[in-house]
Amino acid sequence: MRTYTSRAVPDLTGRTAVITGANGGLGLQTAMVLAAKGAHVVMAVRDQAKAAKAVETITGEVPGASLEVVELDLASQASVRTAAGQVLRNHDTIDILVNNAGLMATPEGRTADGYEMQFGVNHLGHWTLTALLMPALLAAPAARVVTVTSTAHHFGRPVDPENPHLHGRYEPWRAYGQSKLANYHFAIGLQSAFERAGVEAQSLLAHPGLTRSDLQTRTVREGGGGPLATILAWLTERAGMEVERGAMPQIRAATDPGAGGGEFYGPRFGNTGPAVRLPLLRPGADRAIETLWRVSERETGVPLTV
Repeated sequence: MRTYTSRAVPDLTGRTAVITGANGGLGLQTAMVLAAKGAHVVMAVRDQAKAAKAVETITGEVPGASLEVVELDLASQASVRTAAGQVLRNHDTIDILVNNAGLMATPEGRTADGYEMQFGVNHLGHWTLTALLMPALLAAPAARVVTVTSTAHHFGRPVDPENPHLHGRYEPWRAYGQSKLANYHFAIGLQSAFERAGVEAQSLLAHPGLTRSDLQTRTVREGGGGPLATILAWLTERAGMEVERGAMPQIRAATDPGAGGGEFYGPRFGNTGPAVRLPLLRPGADRAIETLWRVSERETGVPLTV
């Protein structure tokens, strides 16, 4: 099984990539690698001060990098709509969309639209963004949509259509697992939609394993994940991968010429190791995907049409 590194990424000159959460961690590394290979990278970022620093970081490493910053707050459907409109005004085609941004095991909270925060940011924000960018994705030759999940999808439960926002049932890790399983089901369901429509666009999944980004330490700082968050942060610091390696599964899913729709990429050894193709292990996904589609359209008012 061949190792896929940043050196293996093909020339991306003339391609446009949109990356959510590109101001740090996995998103910043993904933006760095794609820009270094010639892509025009649209950095969809909530914190504009961090976005400016991220641009400086990338251009310091990649002089002449083609970058564009779009303000995007996934916790606000209005912001998602505004950001999508800006991207569509500037670009007729989008070749790569990396749904990367996310929260992990945060204290209970609500988005601007009243959604449970983790489900709202990790899934519903990306649902609306992907749906609204669909015309530009379908206008590109063989566009790729990469959705970033987590090994936490294994303990996640499918969305309950009667209580998708976990009213009265909130627990930080339950909510995180639900949102990451929603990411998993979204990617699979989107690939099925592409296949039914007979289009060339592809949907792929990726997970970073244990990576020393800010995700774990932020969870500890915010105090939502309890003792498990502290243990996870400790384990990640000692056994986790550098961001350069942890970002490779989503970079491979986005750029490997040999990758295909419906495939899942992650570390070879579960949470560490080189980026490889992984099996899809969750059985019975069809019903859960149908429910997720129904709930997502109902909650956002945005149909995802291919």
